[in-house]
Amino acid sequence: MMIYLPMLKNVVGEYLTKLVGEEGVKVIKKLPKGEVTDEKIAEMTGVDLQTVRRTLYILYENRLAVYRRERNKESGWLTYLWKVDLHDIDLVLEAEMRKLLDRLQKRLEFERENVFYVCEEGHRVLFDVAVGANFMCSTCGKVLGHQDNAELINALGKRIDEIQAVL
Repeated sequence: MMIYLPMLKNVVGEYLTKLVGEEGVKVIKKLPKGEVTDEKIAEMTGVDLQTVRRTLYILYENRLAVYRRERNKESGWLTYLWKVDLHDIDLVLEAEMRKLLDRLQKRLEFERENVFYVCEEGHRVLFDVAVGANFMCSTCGKVLGHQDNAELINALGKRIDEIQAVL
């Protein structure tokens, strides 16, 4: 029986793809319910063992997979039995949204508190740097001009409001 993930769409699918990549999503889609070894997963999915292990460890680090160890009494070898558990994905996504919100709020504060200059190539510097370089870009040598960042400030504010409305 396969884990039910309807085409891994929207936020969950995008998050998992970002987290483990396309090959990792392929692993998740084809995982059976219950415990299974990483070797068996590689065999079932056609994904190389290294990618399977990488995917499982990333999921484990993000509390989306668990494992259990069994020791073979005769050989002493350890076998790891893995199980993906996406029941807490909502909590994981909420934590990610809170981190994003914090980063956006810090960026908004930085944008509001500083004056920026930019050259025609798009290299952006703070006012103090522009003054120190006689308003010449240290990267390309072109003239730096004042940048109005009001549009960016508005966009950051809107995005922050959208996230706060969801949380």
